[in-house]
Amino acid sequence: MKKITLLSLAVSCALATTGAMAKVSADEAAKLGKSLTPMGAVQGANADGSIPAWTGGITSAPAGYTPGQHHIDPFADDKVQYTVTAQNMSEYRDFLTPGQIKLFETYPDTFKMNVYQTRRSASFPQHVYDATIKNATRSELIEGGNGITQAAVGVPFPVPQTGLEAIWNHILRYRGESVTRQGGQAAPTARGDFTYIGFEEELILPYNVKGAEPEQLQESNILFKFKQKVSEPARLAGTALLVHETMDQIKTPRQAWTYNTGQRRVRRAPNVAYDAPGTASDGLRTTDDFDMYNGAPDRYNWTLKGKQELLIPYNDYRLHSDKLAYSDIIKPGHINPEHVRYEKHRVWVVEANLKGDTRHIYKKRVFFIDEDSWQIAVTDIYDNRDQLYRVGVAHGLNYYELPAQWSTLEVFHDLQSRRYIAIGLDNQAKMYDFSATLDEKSFTPAALRREGRR
Repeated sequence: MKKITLLSLAVSCALATTGAMAKVSADEAAKLGKSLTPMGAVQGANADGSIPAWTGGITSAPAGYTPGQHHIDPFADDKVQYTVTAQNMSEYRDFLTPGQIKLFETYPDTFKMNVYQTRRSASFPQHVYDATIKNATRSELIEGGNGITQAAVGVPFPVPQTGLEAIWNHILRYRGESVTRQGGQAAPTARGDFTYIGFEEELILPYNVKGAEPEQLQESNILFKFKQKVSEPARLAGTALLVHETMDQIKTPRQAWTYNTGQRRVRRAPNVAYDAPGTASDGLRTTDDFDMYNGAPDRYNWTLKGKQELLIPYNDYRLHSDKLAYSDIIKPGHINPEHVRYEKHRVWVVEANLKGDTRHIYKKRVFFIDEDSWQIAVTDIYDNRDQLYRVGVAHGLNYYELPAQWSTLEVFHDLQSRRYIAIGLDNQAKMYDFSATLDEKSFTPAALRREGRR
């Protein structure tokens, strides 16, 4: 069996340059909602039935759930079908990334994958499907691929022709119109000791507003606005970050500001991009690792390699549960595998190679993107010696009150230091609020200063 399904010759020829815009034909777009799901995934099952057909995903919340609760696991009765370990991983090598294989080799006695029945649970509102189908024949990359035009609400390229189109689908996947969330991160030592760093975050997504039109978005040139404030520990509390992300990053690059409690000043932060260290990350992730990948893609050449079947975390409601303490999850070397659910899914494979005239601590990145949701599930990251450096893993689930697929926890494993950072720990935090009404006036540098001084 070939690990990666090869694309057609015509499409492959369009992949050579990042600026290529291979338009999708009306005939190809007409497959959406038929042989393809509205989001562009293969609707049917795989050859042996281990990946079932998509039948709409989760269409309603489980009985007993009310918004504001931690999410009830709709698949709590599912049993482990098999477990992959360092001892038997050769049997499953076709369904593992090089980075995942390296995790088994690095932690042979403790790392494992409990694999469950595949549930194609990803789903989105009907208006997102409708917008995605519209986008299929109108969306375009701007010059160099550093932005998009003629797209709104849905993913812009449900039938991607280039690696850049696929990565923009991840960046612009639907996550509601606004959200407030609490949670935090931990970067344990090799022994498993950690300090929890808590965050309060607000996000508004003009691109996702129901009824938004491309012309409006081009005029404002804003994809989203993000605000983050550290809530704990006391020595860091009050430190804040504000980001305005743009649609056309040639016209206006990302704008960012930070508030430092010691200086009591708001400063422009042009370094909140690319390989600058992430907030309080102990150097274990870059800024553009946030949300698995975000920001300007201009330092890489992007290639769409095809699709493969892969074992990835999915429907990780158990890991998300408020019945777990953070110490139940954070363990030496990696998070506790007993709480993680793996399933077999089809993923798009996108390879990013650093351009010769640019710099980044990552020379190559390979992204494995869930076909049903456009959520990056796994990323293998290579250093400038062409050695595996880091492995990023997103533990996703369906936030069925929207509905939308999103990660509940993201983990970046540093293979060289044998440490990791877990981002999004919210088991003991207030749950996401997708109904929050947020005022754009609170996403300004002046508002950041006022809030920091309270």
